[in-house]
Amino acid sequence: MELFGDLRRMNKRQLYYQVLNFAMIVSSALMIWKGLIVLTGSESPIVVVLSGSMEPAFHRGDLLFLTNFHDDPIRAGEIVVFKVEGRDIPIVHRVIKVHEKGNGNIKFLTKGDNNEVDDRGLYKEGQNWLEKKDVVGRARGFLPYVGMVTIIMNDYPKFKYALLAVMGAYVLLKRES
Repeated sequence: MELFGDLRRMNKRQLYYQVLNFAMIVSSALMIWKGLIVLTGSESPIVVVLSGSMEPAFHRGDLLFLTNFHDDPIRAGEIVVFKVEGRDIPIVHRVIKVHEKGNGNIKFLTKGDNNEVDDRGLYKEGQNWLEKKDVVGRARGFLPYVGMVTIIMNDYPKFKYALLAVMGAYVLLKRES
């Protein structure tokens, strides 16, 4: 365990410096995330596709970039990410029908490209249409399979904690030249 030997050889000032370095990395990541939220108008500007329901357009593990500007109307054919009451995980599906009322109220129906039926069975009981308030964002771009790391870390929590421990130890123990 050479890592712990390096830790013991550090004086207090070096250790504080490394802890501050680690805190700066974490706070920078959080600031970038919050900046993306403001720029995109989406509460979650980046999401990972978790199922094969949108194949062939998107595959499991694809990383989607979202925007959610409220003045843009939702149209049939767009791919949206939405949350349904009672479900924690957002769903990525295509808008297949739009229902506009004279008062400007818009409701729409979604369906996965790889699914046989529309999403009414996924919505909360008694809900037949989604509204703009249900939308987390609209897909604007993607990186194929980059999100597989996230899926693996969720499927194997021990791997996630081991990876985080190794990264944390590296940041704390790496000395600047």
